[in-house]
This record gives sequence, C-alpha cells and structure tokens, in this order.
Amino acid sequence: MQSIYTRALGKDFAKLHPKIQRRFGFSSKDGIASIGTGVMEKVWYSKWYTLPFLYIGTWRNILFPQRGGQIPFTIENYAYKDSFGRETVTWVRTYHFPNKTRRFDATMIYSEQKGKIIDYLGTHQHLAVDIQMEPTPSGAMKLRSGAQYFYEGPIAFAFPMLLSGYADVVEAYDEDTGKFRIDVTVRNPVFGPIFGYSGSFDVSYVPLGEKGIPEHVKPVREERRE
Repeated sequence: MQSIYTRALGKDFAKLHPKIQRRFGFSSKDGIASIGTGVMEKVWYSKWYTLPFLYIGTWRNILFPQRGGQIPFTIENYAYKDSFGRETVTWVRTYHFPNKTRRFDATMIYSEQKGKIIDYLGTHQHLAVDIQMEPTPSGAMKLRSGAQYFYEGPIAFAFPMLLSGYADVVEAYDEDTGKFRIDVTVRNPVFGPIFGYSGSFDVSYVPLGEKGIPEHVKPVREERRE
C-alpha cells in the first residue's frame, strides 16, 4: 500500500531526499510510527492584533499565543485507517514551554474526490484544509495550505480566510547536522505573518506492536466531509 504522500506526489515523490521519502513514505500496513524529538529554535507570533486568531486556535489545539526560543518538542506521525476506512496520518506536535505545554493536532488523508491531501485541523476535525505539496530542488517537502472548510454537525461552509491564515511549511533533511529541519509561517491575507516556528529534530521509527495507535494522537471526532 502506498502512503498518502506517495499518491499525492506521484512520480515527483522520487525527487525528495531519501530521508524525507522515508518520513513521508510509510502507510498503515508498515506497522511503524515516526517519532520526532528536537528543539524549536524560535516560536513566534506577530503584533497584538494577531492574538484573537491565536486564542481561537487554542480551543481545539490548532494555534496558540506563545513565543519562545529553544523549546523542546515532539512530533508524532502514525499511519492508520480511520473509522471511514481512509488511510490517515497523525501530525501531533507538542511544545514544552517553561510554563505551559501546547499542542497542535492534525490528521491528514488523501482525498479521492479532490486528488490531493486534506488536513483536518484540531482535536475535532472542525477545519478541513486543502494542501498542495511539492519537492524543492534540494529534496525538501514543501506544503502550502489552501481553501479551508468548517464542519460541525449539519453546518458546513467555506471558512473565511480573513479569520484564518495560509500556512507555508518546509520539512528538510540537513546532511551537515544529520537532523531534520522544519520551518512554518502562517500568514493572514490582511495582517500578513501572524505565527510561525522553526527548529530541528531527530526521528525514530518505532514498531507499533500489539497496542497499535495510541488514543492520545487520534481525533476526538472524525469528519467524513472533505
């Protein structure tokens, strides 16, 4: 079985650095998880007027209003089949600030109807975000978020981007340090850059064993609509 990222990139997947291919190349049939541990050199947010966006994000582990440097973090990627039978990958990022622990929760699927990755943000998958992916010339994985959709019960609408932001993400492997690098910037169409982080990490590939996927990385609620 192909990973959702192999399907999304097709032949371009081979243009990724071998270490990045391994990071994005496993599926639920492989029975492993990719667990990253490292340090965020910088976590930042912009001026005071960006705080409403960030506080709203804390409700469902999407964004948070906190800054810092040299912040220990983990990133947990598990591949599994969700309750709708879709191949799914978790992206649970935990940041250990001196006075508080913060989390980003997300799960990604490959949408058959759209032919692209859909990123469900938060603990309850209320936001579904279209993701464009491509390899960079150096073999890094570049992701950019697109249209966003809000789902809750019978309610469904295109989420207004004036109240959100577009994310640019680059994940690379640094041959000199032997570590992975991650750089993220979230921009609002009116206010410009509102949030971001950059850091490096090591990755371990952990067999799942009999216990399978831990409950703490799964969403509380799963959304069928893409």
